[in-house]
Amino acid sequence: MKSFVASVAIAASVVTAPVAAIAAGHETLSYVLVSHAPDSDTWWNTIKNGIALAGEQVGVDVEYRNPPTGDIADMARIIEQAAASSPDGIITTLADFDVLKGPIMNAVDQGIDVIIMNTGTPEQAREVGALMYVGQPEYDAGFAAGLRAKGEGVTKFLCVNHAIQQPTVGERCRGYADGLGIELGDAMMDSGTDPSEIKNKVMAYLSANDDVDGILTLGPVSADPTIAAVNEMGIAGDIHFGTFDLGEEIVKGIKDGTINWGIDQQPFLQAYLPVVVLANWDRYGVLPGNNINSGPGFVTADGLEKVEAFAGEYR
Repeated sequence: MKSFVASVAIAASVVTAPVAAIAAGHETLSYVLVSHAPDSDTWWNTIKNGIALAGEQVGVDVEYRNPPTGDIADMARIIEQAAASSPDGIITTLADFDVLKGPIMNAVDQGIDVIIMNTGTPEQAREVGALMYVGQPEYDAGFAAGLRAKGEGVTKFLCVNHAIQQPTVGERCRGYADGLGIELGDAMMDSGTDPSEIKNKVMAYLSANDDVDGILTLGPVSADPTIAAVNEMGIAGDIHFGTFDLGEEIVKGIKDGTINWGIDQQPFLQAYLPVVVLANWDRYGVLPGNNINSGPGFVTADGLEKVEAFAGEYR
């Protein structure tokens, strides 16, 4: 994973610096990134950093928009509004294919280039007419996590899902169960997003199911309160704990042994690369021939130095 990140960074420094220099001779391009994330989800700060740096380096304007509460119907309206403003391109998540495909396809029909990032699949991106997909295939990432957890002794688990309204996020839990080779059943918890509620729900579930030997959380929103839960129950370090994504508390948990590993989907790249791709497509007509998988990559206590330094900012 380190070598991949390094090669991308080198390529970006070589390719985008001349583009930024040449950009003065081009009409200013404008792009809009629409996410499904509520305002409360700080994980998306890395996405905002990614588009800001890419916009600066390649000389384009990029705006971030999202539904404040994470409501997918509201997100669909935001995509429609973005398309109505006639940007040169839209970068968007595809958190609910059935709800979002219409607005996205309408944008494409208007002649607006679209790149799907973060959620959705390459197949869905192709179906809605997007140029490409940049992200982590959610089921595949969950399956890889399940295989790893199985090898590390997990036999029964709890998956703490803080985004139950977004079908693609649940694919992580389903993939994890399949990787373990067991039924998902009622192991996927609708935790909500309130930290106190998540903590209490996790403690209640683990108390009622004392044979659970593995936990999977789906990001900092669910991971941070779950860390508090296992600490309060006195089982931190004794129960297997894997999580998606990184953040300050997750990195601390990996470092102190509470969390076995975090799955890094490299959100910085999910935001940064689409801006660079669109700018080069608009200016020069060049486009990568394949979709870009930004993850999964497993982050363990070994080699945490750079991750710890940039967690929540670029990692």
